[in-house]
This record gives sequence, C-alpha cells and structure tokens, in this order.
Amino acid sequence: MKIKKVIFPVAGLGTRFLPATKAQPKEMLPLLDKPIIQYAVEEAAASGIEQMVFVTAQGKHSIEDHFDVNSELEEILEKKGKMDLLKKVRDTSRLGKFVYVRQLQPPLGLGHAVLMAENLIADDYFAISLPDDVMNCNPPCLKQMMEVHEETGGGVIAVEKTDEAGQKRYGIVKVEPTNNPKVHRIVDIVEKPGPENAPSNLAVWGRYILPREIFEVLKETKEGAGGEIQLTDAIREILKTSPVFAYEYEGERLDAGEVSGYVKAAVTLALKREDIGEEIREFINSIK
Repeated sequence: MKIKKVIFPVAGLGTRFLPATKAQPKEMLPLLDKPIIQYAVEEAAASGIEQMVFVTAQGKHSIEDHFDVNSELEEILEKKGKMDLLKKVRDTSRLGKFVYVRQLQPPLGLGHAVLMAENLIADDYFAISLPDDVMNCNPPCLKQMMEVHEETGGGVIAVEKTDEAGQKRYGIVKVEPTNNPKVHRIVDIVEKPGPENAPSNLAVWGRYILPREIFEVLKETKEGAGGEIQLTDAIREILKTSPVFAYEYEGERLDAGEVSGYVKAAVTLALKREDIGEEIREFINSIK
C-alpha cells in the first residue's frame, strides 16, 4: 500500500539552540541555503508522499510562510531575471499539499505530537519524519523504507548501529533476523536504556512508517521517560498485534538537533556541493 501522508512534529521549543530559537523555530534555522525542515520535506516528496502534515505550536508561523506561495517575491525575481532563484522559490511551495495542526497544550513528547494529527490520517499506514535527522541518502530514506513496507506488509523504523553513548541517547530495538540482513523484525523497543540494559546496538532514527492503530494506543499511553508520552512506548504495545521491522537504511544521518551536530551537518553538506565544496575544503585545511 502506498504511503501518502507524513507527519512532521515541529512543536518543540528548540531549547538547545537558544537564544537563536527565541524568536524563530529551530526547524527554520538555515542549513546552508535551506532551512532544516526543507530537507525532510524534500525527502518525503522525492519518496512519492503527497501530503505533508505539520504539528506546530505558537511562534511557528514562519514554517507555514516558507512553504506558502510568495507572489510578491516571485514577481520581483522574475522582473530581475533571477530565474534560478525563482525556480527554487516556486519549487518549495510545490513539494506537496501542506496541512497544519496546532498543538494547543504544552508539548508532552513525541507521542503526544503525533496524536494531534490523528484526524488527518485515514490511511492504514503513514509516515513520521523528525526534521532534526537530516537523512543524506540515495534513494531517499523514506523511499527505501516504503519498499520494505511493501515487501513485509508491516511497519518500518529506520535504524543504525550505535555505540554505548548512543545507547544512552536513543531508542534501541531488540530484533529477530529475517531473510534480508538489513531488515529485522522488532520484538521490543526501549527508550534510552543505556549500555547495561540495551537489547542490541541498533538505534532508532527519526523515520517511521506505522499503522493507524498507533493513535488508539497513544490515547492509552501514560507518561514515560522524561514525563512525556513516548512514541516508543506505544510502538512497544502495537508489537503485540502488528509486525514492525527495523531497517538498516543505506546512507548517512546528520544530526541537526544540537549545536555541534548542526555544524557538522552544514560542513558535510557543503563539502558535497559542486558549487562550494572545493572552496570549503580548502578553507578547512587552512584553519590553524
């Protein structure tokens, strides 16, 4: 079954980037010449997803503005003959159908944010994309996951091998093998267990394909780690009735959710660009 909709939970406060995020969303911080959120939206669009559902909060209106049509700007660019920039601006608003849901209550975790989009999801399966994780993959990470979903008929979560530090920071899955060495059936999932309690070294990244029944489970999920409603806890519950698979995707994850990772992501992406890559490489080599 084709995945048509993706949820972007973007209601968080972005406290790791204060004071930069005091008056602008973290998701709109520039990563080179595009905001962080655009990378995730472009990935979804390139994967064939048609509707982008944003769970937003107060102070996030610039996300809506960014993906909206700006006729005045387009007219100015066209008059000045800046056709390359005009195409970039127009393409941004044509990436899909954009829908916004306001999270009125104080954020209570990823699970709560996902639940806010329930009324907009009618399909049996849908995707969730966390923009902090910039997935530098070809084919796009979500497209790879959609192929796994079509093969298995179940949910899919992007995972990657991690170290002991990662076992303290991320959700970790316990898995059983399948006939595909990159695809594992999940039998348990634990949020930030630490190396002493981790069931494996496979860490969960911010890309999910999940069944719609997750919403009913989230309604019954109590606050977990950090006093928040954890998506991990709800996934653990649906494992009892629905198959969910861990997929070791092809590509790399760039962590733009904290300052050092954000800088590393910018440098990594810059070095891969034909127009500025060599210049940036020379600059890095010249730093003393």
